[in-house]
This record gives sequence, C-alpha cells and structure tokens, in this order.
Amino acid sequence: MKKFLCLAASLMMVFSLVACTSKKDELVMATNAEFPPYEYHQGDKIVGIDVEICQAIADEMGRELVIEDMAFDSVITSVYTGKADLGAAGLTVTEDRLKNINFSTPYATAAQVIIVLDDSEISSPDDLIGKTIGVQLGTTGDIYAEDIEDATLERYNKGFEAVQALLQGKIDAVIIDNEPAKVYVSQNEGLKIVDEAFTYEEYAIAIAKNNTELLDEVNSAIAKLKESGKLDEIVNKYISADN
Repeated sequence: MKKFLCLAASLMMVFSLVACTSKKDELVMATNAEFPPYEYHQGDKIVGIDVEICQAIADEMGRELVIEDMAFDSVITSVYTGKADLGAAGLTVTEDRLKNINFSTPYATAAQVIIVLDDSEISSPDDLIGKTIGVQLGTTGDIYAEDIEDATLERYNKGFEAVQALLQGKIDAVIIDNEPAKVYVSQNEGLKIVDEAFTYEEYAIAIAKNNTELLDEVNSAIAKLKESGKLDEIVNKYISADN
C-alpha cells in the first residue's frame, strides 16, 4: 500500500509538471475579433495585424500562441485576472487602464474617427454636440464620447452593430478607430468618414501588472520586430500606404 501511495504521488507530481510545462509553453492572447484589420474572422481562423504581431512575439519566445476571442470589454479583465497572458485588440494606452494593467511599447498609432451618412451635416467633432452617437462598448471611442456636450450615447457590443444602426437612421454618427472605419465605409454604401479626426492615440499590448518578466520579453520582441522591419511588413500587409 505504501509503495502504491508513493507511486501515485510520483505520478501526480509528473502530471503536475507536465501541466505546468504545457501552460508555460503557451502564450494566451485575449482579443475581440470584430476589429478589422487588427483582428477579425476569416473563415474559421482569426487573422489580422494584432494576431500576426503576437504570433511573431510568441515565435521569438519559443511559445505557442493561443487566441481567446471574447467581448471587447472582457479583454483587459482577462489579463488582469490572469486568464490571459496578453491583451491585443487595438487597445489604446490610457491613464485609467494603466491603473490596472501594464502596456508594452506602443506598436501603432491610430485615430478615433467619425462615420456619418453621406448627406449628414456633421463635418467636425464640434458638430456632435447634442447628437445621438453610436460607440462600441468599452472602447476609447466610448470613453471619450462621454465628454461630448448634451450627446446621447448608444453602446453596442460590436462596431458593425453601431454602423448598422447608423444606416437604419437610429443614430446620427459612429465613433470608432480609423482602420475599422475604412473597412465599414468600403463595405456599406451611403457612408463617409469625417475629415477631422476625433482623437489620436497609440496601440499597445496589455500585460498584468505583476508580470514584469513577460513585459520585458514582449518589449524586447517588439524592439526586434521594429529593427528587422517585420513589424512594418505585418502592418503594410493589411493597411495600404495610400489608404
């Protein structure tokens, strides 16, 4: 009996070590695959700029990238609670977010823009005063739009739902990141992007506050991707310079 218990204990230790090793060999990326060209569904796969950047980081670290698709407002929570190693979903660095998580070196600059109907009288951010505006829940567009005087915000789980509401005349405008905005406008007749941007911002990868080792590894990998030109290669694959 004693030998059996020792053997059982030994097997448990082996299985435990295998489980830990397996987990350590993975790099779990939390994302919201509704944000082209940064992350989106292509058939049964999730592709995009953030996916390829995180894949390159995982390759550099010798780990297997595992993608977890979820609601946008769950991405940072997933990193904060340790359910994911990274959060990459077109995440903007903000002071409020930095209270709960760390951010990597920024890897892209972006703008929040305004989508309106072709015949809309809205031509600048100032024209949003008193209007009904669609935003994606939990995004910086959602956060910044709260400061618009007398505006009514309609929050949607996905960006394209806000765009559909605009096309149906339920709202006056949509505030969303520039690259997804260009995709939505190209796919739907009767829409345009206002010339003047709503805000400018930087994208980075979210990492838990206590995981400084991973933060250093990710920053090192990003630096190598920039130096080698691989980062530009990934971005240019999805975003044409003349767009």
